[in-house]
Amino acid sequence: MPRRRRHTRHYFAPQRHPNHPRPVTRRDFIGQGFMTGAASVLGGGVMSLFADPRAAYAALSSDLDLLRTPCGINVLGAGKIPFMCFDLAGGANMSGSNVLVGAQGGQLDPLSTQGYSKLGLPGDMTPQSIDPNTNLDFIDQTLGLAFHRDSAFLRGMMGSMSPGTAASVNGAVIPARSDNDTGNNPHNPLYGINRAGADGSLLTLIGSRNSESGGNSMAPAMMIDPANRPTKVDRPSDVTGLVDTGQLVGLLGQDDAVAVMEAIYRISDMKMDQVSTGLVFPDPDNPLVTRDEVVKQLVRCGYVKSADIADRFGDPSTLNPELDPDIVGAAGIFTDVEFQGDNEFRKTAAVMKLVMNGFAGAGCVTMGGYDYHGGRRAEGEVKDFRAGRCMGACLEYAARANNGNGVPLMMYVFSDGSLSSNGVIDNSADGRGKGEWTSDNSSTASSFFLVYNPGGRAQLIGGTPEEQARHQQIGHFRTDGSVDTGATPAANNVNLLVETLILNYMALHGEDSGFPGLFPNHGLGNAALRQSLTAFNPIVSGTI
Repeated sequence: MPRRRRHTRHYFAPQRHPNHPRPVTRRDFIGQGFMTGAASVLGGGVMSLFADPRAAYAALSSDLDLLRTPCGINVLGAGKIPFMCFDLAGGANMSGSNVLVGAQGGQLDPLSTQGYSKLGLPGDMTPQSIDPNTNLDFIDQTLGLAFHRDSAFLRGMMGSMSPGTAASVNGAVIPARSDNDTGNNPHNPLYGINRAGADGSLLTLIGSRNSESGGNSMAPAMMIDPANRPTKVDRPSDVTGLVDTGQLVGLLGQDDAVAVMEAIYRISDMKMDQVSTGLVFPDPDNPLVTRDEVVKQLVRCGYVKSADIADRFGDPSTLNPELDPDIVGAAGIFTDVEFQGDNEFRKTAAVMKLVMNGFAGAGCVTMGGYDYHGGRRAEGEVKDFRAGRCMGACLEYAARANNGNGVPLMMYVFSDGSLSSNGVIDNSADGRGKGEWTSDNSSTASSFFLVYNPGGRAQLIGGTPEEQARHQQIGHFRTDGSVDTGATPAANNVNLLVETLILNYMALHGEDSGFPGLFPNHGLGNAALRQSLTAFNPIVSGTI
């Protein structure tokens, strides 16, 4: 019997699933594409004045440089590895068709043919199969972490990255189930990453949603710190509004304005030494200092901070990622047409510019519409490819930062739940001959992270290839294509998935031994178990 022709829905149009209730919550609207993952996070990296902030700060005037520290001005952040995460709202595919997952031996320990079919791969596209067109199997280890050779994530990332950048990337996958279409998945790790030391010189955390977590999924309750709630900025005017350099910069130019402000400071300082406020009694917070001295220092620092703002942020041309040639243009990651035509590219560009330059400690980009089952496979492939372009842009920008010397980056990708295929094949051009996504399925879920290291690809823990394979896949799948929920603490507990991710972030600094002190009620067991949940040897020592 001929198959009834279906109408192909617009891939980026809102999704009206017949087996889903009408969307009523913010999460429903994001997951089904009725809302985006927020307009454009941090449209122009106010903190991204310099492509190489450390070199730029070294060139500042000696006067201003010496005055910053006593006034508590931090120009370098915490010096930890920049961290970004992608929250793919709705239940995206991670396992098998994108990042390879396997049984107990690691990513390449094969599942059954039926298991791969559940993960959207027909029998002639399983990882070990040979493609008659290329005479190659479907295993691609260009990024260290094994992807399916036709992964849409991988194709997208390689569309944004140079081969040299790819050669310095490695990663790990964490098989772990999470519930579908619910706000109760505490996936977001930003607060925990901050507790582990990540901070920025102007903002601590940033996120594309006006939520407590900064993203679509919530944060683990025990990690939330209201004092460090992620800042949401979703349009360029919000970015430029973060810092006001005043009219003096516009009248005199940046260099002259800074010189004038420094001169005002010196004149004021001389005047202050000749007067008394009359507040000669001790300051209650420091009995060795009088309130007169406290007031004078506050006045002095007011001038210093104004000069500092003009010095770092007085050039408006540097506030917009559009004007960064590493991001947009003939030699940029995105062409002008791509950047202007896709909100997700603009959003990603703005966040990565903040984070990679040390002005924010960690950032989260939410992308909506990843509840893409019930349509042709093509829809998921197109959306996954776009997400891959955004992921690859972050890795490539990390490689281009610091005057081309690069900065390290840890990038985490997660979604609320997952989905599965019933084996029906989509042979359309965008469907690529893969299985259609037909239903939500939390048992096929996983998360993964990638690490860019300018000093060379991060090295997996373990003295043999077999040991390293078990560290690159933290947990495993059953051969039927479902997560073995007893394999790791994280496999059936999203709170512990976040803890596992943070443990790996600390391990990249060589600080994982301090994990129990920062998270005393953690659920990751003793030191030996935590070691088994860690992927890489350190790439930096403490700070960068």
